[in-house]
Amino acid sequence: MSRPSPVLGALDAVLDKVVPAGYSSIGPALRRRWWPADPPAHALVGKHVLVTGASRGLGLAAATDLARLGAVVHLLGRDQSRLDEAAAGLRLAVPNADVRPETCDVSDLDAVRAYATRTLEQVPALHALIHNAGVMPEERSESAQGIELTLATHVVGPLLLTELLRPALAAADDSRVLIMSSGGMYSAPLNAALADDLQYREGTYRGIRAYARTKRLQVLLGEQLATRLAGDGVVVHSMHPGWAATEGIAESMPGFARAIRPILRDARSGADTLVWLTAAPEATATTGLFWSDRHPRSTTYLPWTTEDPVLRRKVWDAVAALAGIDHAPA
Repeated sequence: MSRPSPVLGALDAVLDKVVPAGYSSIGPALRRRWWPADPPAHALVGKHVLVTGASRGLGLAAATDLARLGAVVHLLGRDQSRLDEAAAGLRLAVPNADVRPETCDVSDLDAVRAYATRTLEQVPALHALIHNAGVMPEERSESAQGIELTLATHVVGPLLLTELLRPALAAADDSRVLIMSSGGMYSAPLNAALADDLQYREGTYRGIRAYARTKRLQVLLGEQLATRLAGDGVVVHSMHPGWAATEGIAESMPGFARAIRPILRDARSGADTLVWLTAAPEATATTGLFWSDRHPRSTTYLPWTTEDPVLRRKVWDAVAALAGIDHAPA
């Protein structure tokens, strides 16, 4: 992978820490001058890509650009009517696209198991599994299995779906699992309080805090899965999209969205790194990294900060138990 000159590299690092610049539309406007080249025009022709949370926002933007690269795109969501509407709009944007809207609530582990069974019958080789589904409930609620909803949607369901689809991922060449995290995870370090209360039963529940906590756990999940799936030849990365203008941010954080509207990225720009990681051959040179604007980033705001390996293992074991999979080191 090409790297910017020392001067541009220093500017890139500054943008990464000066959040309003790096996370806004300013970030990609500057970084595209030195970031890696776009994937080849037909990089994904005939390859199956599954995108969760694909009926709108970043998921739909990513799915649309993946279809432009020739992918067979599986749009996964909870609402069939919204998925059908999204698929229709995608086909208008990309004529002749092979788009397959499919219903599954990834927070419901029984639904995940049923969906994975159907998918393995229909898709013998899966090039990419993209975990993008997200929620930010105002009050604490639980999934069908009694798991706190943000944890179930962002971490436990994706882990189970990944594990169940391993045969299809292993059967594909240069396959990858990609996780849409958030820069908000920097505000939720992995500490004892989080590790001891993954289901957010203690204290006053705040949706935005639950979101940040599980986005931190997604980054840990990506690192752990990278080791777990290495023997299958599957690359795993997580990333954050910066501040993007989507229905989700407008609904969940309306005041914030209004305040920074002039500098928000559009959804396509927010999804750019996700598309690049899905299609670019350079993305398979490494695994287990956290990305933004086509470049690996530190998983802590202060790069010399480290996480306690005991807490990391404790969290992995707890999440694996909730997903009902073995706890083999990840």
